[in-house]
Amino acid sequence: MKLPQGKRAQLGAKLEEYTLNPLHLEGRHKAQVFASALGISLCEIESLRASVLLAAAGSDDAVALGHNGFGEIFVLRFPLTTPRGTAVVLTAWIGRDGEDFPRLTTCYIV
Repeated sequence: MKLPQGKRAQLGAKLEEYTLNPLHLEGRHKAQVFASALGISLCEIESLRASVLLAAAGSDDAVALGHNGFGEIFVLRFPLTTPRGTAVVLTAWIGRDGEDFPRLTTCYIV
């Protein structure tokens, strides 16, 4: 299934403040994996941002996990290729109750 309202997906500051932040207490490990596997760091954030948004907007691979008390949860996996290599990226999204767009909740390489 497609991510509901995927063309309106919001990333917030999740990628730069957490996923690719080498100084974040928890996110730094994800940042290290993105850098080593795909060569993506904060300097290349726009390529990751564009890939995540493109997948959210157009992929048919979203999986609904149900309602968590705050909204509907979806997981979307997609391959991402850079000059460094290819890896599968997992993104999780929430469509909060009362909102008509999904928000990124996490992003990492599986």
